[in-house]
Amino acid sequence: MADMHTMPPSPIRDQNIGLALAALGAALFATKGIFVKLAYAQDLDALTVLAWRMILAVPFFLAFGLLAYRDRRRGKGRHANEKVPFRSVLGAMLIGIMGYYGASLLDFLSLDLITAQLNRLVLLTYPFIVLVLGAVLFRRRLTAPVIGAALLAYLGIAIIFGHDMVIEGDTVLAGTALALASALAYALYQLFAKPLIDVLGPRLFTAIAMTAAGVIVLVHFFWTHPFSALAIAPDTFWILLALALAATVAPVLLIAAAIGSIGAERTAVFGNISPILTIILAIIVLGEPFTAIHGAGTALVICGILLFTRLTTQPAIASREEGPIS
Repeated sequence: MADMHTMPPSPIRDQNIGLALAALGAALFATKGIFVKLAYAQDLDALTVLAWRMILAVPFFLAFGLLAYRDRRRGKGRHANEKVPFRSVLGAMLIGIMGYYGASLLDFLSLDLITAQLNRLVLLTYPFIVLVLGAVLFRRRLTAPVIGAALLAYLGIAIIFGHDMVIEGDTVLAGTALALASALAYALYQLFAKPLIDVLGPRLFTAIAMTAAGVIVLVHFFWTHPFSALAIAPDTFWILLALALAATVAPVLLIAAAIGSIGAERTAVFGNISPILTIILAIIVLGEPFTAIHGAGTALVICGILLFTRLTTQPAIASREEGPIS
């Protein structure tokens, strides 16, 4: 009888681990808006929160990128012994600035004006924007079922938007517009990032993109804020540390590991649970309202996204772990 300690890993066990990693990664991504809202309650503005997120998270991604570059030079992995093209590095920097700076800043500004629930649901529809941009820029075909799924999701958002608009007024209009602009920036990031990821590899690409964006965030911050604005209370620091590590670094690593174990498509499905978790946390932690109208709108959005996921298997959906607003 074979020794249990020498038996190879069970494929079923590996799949279960991969599913658990995907679920945990999606759950941690769902906490982003909650931590941002908690930071705002400490009288911080969007740019200060984003600056601290970069200060705390970028060193980790930079370390992962250096390890990826070392493996590349030592002949390990898919890109073993391949040179790193300067043009690809420059492209990763520009795309990173658009995604990790532009999309994130718009996202954080949105969270200052609307609920974490509405913000999350709007951002969740970015794959639809990817398809529309693909049709416009690259003449990719849009099918009627996919268009129907998009309309279903946006109908749900419109229901929640109309309800919140009546109660909160113009801030909901501005906040939703910022969230849509963030989703657009992220959709552009998705369209143009994939060829660069194919050349550089995901870890090196993310390190370059995140570092470039971090530099721009800090330039923007110090252009508009004094250095003393980085001074925060200890309790606030723990919120920002959780935003950087628990809602940014950890889920990126978990989702990447899940993709390696169970594949991108199966991992992407778990991204659809994150708005539900965000809503639950927003109600419990932030005390945000959740009415029957919110429930109906949320159900329509999630149904639209699930239908869309079944109809498409493109990388724009399957690579949610690469982006800043997941």
